[in-house]
Amino acid sequence: MKGNILITVLLSTVIGVGSSFSQTAPEIGFKAGLSIPNLTSGSSDNPISNGYSSRLDVDAAVHIEFHINGWFSIQPQFEYSSQGGKKDGTQAFTVPVEMMPLFPPGQAPPYLYATYKSEARMNYLLLPILAKFHPLLDKKWGAYVAIGPFVSYLLSAKNITKGSSMVYLDKEETQALVSSPQSFNSKDNIRNDLHHFNAGISGHLGVDCRIGNGKVFFEAGGNYGLIDIQKTEVNGKNKTGAAAINVGYQFQF
Repeated sequence: MKGNILITVLLSTVIGVGSSFSQTAPEIGFKAGLSIPNLTSGSSDNPISNGYSSRLDVDAAVHIEFHINGWFSIQPQFEYSSQGGKKDGTQAFTVPVEMMPLFPPGQAPPYLYATYKSEARMNYLLLPILAKFHPLLDKKWGAYVAIGPFVSYLLSAKNITKGSSMVYLDKEETQALVSSPQSFNSKDNIRNDLHHFNAGISGHLGVDCRIGNGKVFFEAGGNYGLIDIQKTEVNGKNKTGAAAINVGYQFQF
């Protein structure tokens, strides 16, 4: 709740400033499409951080565009952005509490290994403030590029695992810890393990076509978070990022 209030206050401030400089009535736009997120590990040597591939989910936003002049505008927006990544194969995990008795006190390894599927699903509310440039001006068709910083608030986060596997002490799966496969079917809420706020860079390229008093637009771009999402490196060390493809409609009000 505090995060939503902070972002709302910031957006209201930007709208007030944008309105004072805008030469024409602002335009409001709605868009929806596809988010293609992944989790990057950078230089982290934590095995939990590695091995993610992209997943598919939803991206949607509402924005207000303030035209400063014929070729430049400022566009703040509220954006629902799905983030995360998935793994399928051998992966590391911290020793579960129920397996601690299998080791002498204080001698449990930092990680165990097994082969199963996992998917990290994180949903954020993003507030990008974009500088938007319109290099091509035409009565019907237009093109633009937009880039700027964003702040974000974590709405939800789950880690979903599926499958069954033997549990091993090593990545090569040569040293079995137990004598029978273990179930990895689970759906865990991991929001409290992650930072609730992030910040980064967002941008996109787009084309639009004027229809009546509004215009239809198509754009492709993405966002990248600059802050490691985990509170502690025991759970990995990753940054968010996603490509996004959207279709929308914008009109003057």
